[in-house]
Amino acid sequence: MHNHLHYSHEVRTALAEGLPVVALESTLITHGLPYPANLETALGMERAIRDAGATPATIAILKGQITVGLNVNQLEALATAQNVRKCSRRDLPIAVGLGEDGATTVAGTMIVAHHAGISVFATGGIGGVHRGQPFDVSADLIELGRTPVAVVCSGAKAILDLPLTLEVLETHGVPIIGLGTETLPAFYTRSSGLPIDACVETPEQVARIIKAAQRLDAKHGILITVPVPVEHELQMDAEAAIQQATQEAHDQGIHGKAITPFVLGRVAELTDGQSRTANTALLVNNARTAALIAKALHFPV
Repeated sequence: MHNHLHYSHEVRTALAEGLPVVALESTLITHGLPYPANLETALGMERAIRDAGATPATIAILKGQITVGLNVNQLEALATAQNVRKCSRRDLPIAVGLGEDGATTVAGTMIVAHHAGISVFATGGIGGVHRGQPFDVSADLIELGRTPVAVVCSGAKAILDLPLTLEVLETHGVPIIGLGTETLPAFYTRSSGLPIDACVETPEQVARIIKAAQRLDAKHGILITVPVPVEHELQMDAEAAIQQATQEAHDQGIHGKAITPFVLGRVAELTDGQSRTANTALLVNNARTAALIAKALHFPV
């Protein structure tokens, strides 16, 4: 795949010079947030990465070209586009072969980042096992079991079945590291109460784990979990809103790729926008944290 990637000048230069780079997905722009919040959040994440001393590389497919690093005009075009294909592993050859625009999911971004030589990727929440549908397992979990990229997130999206999601990650041998937390974050809230594999306190410790995995030639990813900032944690009962939104999706026959955007949007309505505020805050915080980890990987103390 490497020969088929198109790099922005900024990302190509950073990679050539051995500087820290952080990958970013693009489905949060096309499917995760409404305009203009999607564009503002994407730009905020890129700015947080630069301010922390790394180079952002938002990944997308533009007219069939897998692109690593988008400029402002390209980000804005994605933010206002309609009917952009949501690209996981199975979708990449379709979008490329048909010359389509595509937004990469966690799984899709991991694949491209790995081929581009980018070790650290920041997102909000990974996919997982859907509530009440134990056989509906996100491709994100499978990709974490076979692609060696460190994914910085705030756990799986809280609308999912978190205990079952952890079981699938364990089955695929994916270590879950808490940065400043001993339990799995629950996306909108700082803790789910569920155990994780290890707790560390600094980006340098995370970098040491990533380097150890590289030395051991590990073929799996590493999940780095970071709680939503305290001041932006959702204070109201998120679970009640999630259960109502999930039931409404079921009642309306919404399934597959459409479930997550519907439920996230409905939860935002039911919480008067508080869930969206938490979402955007954790996205920017995770981007900043990923940049610090990438710096520690490239410039160890």
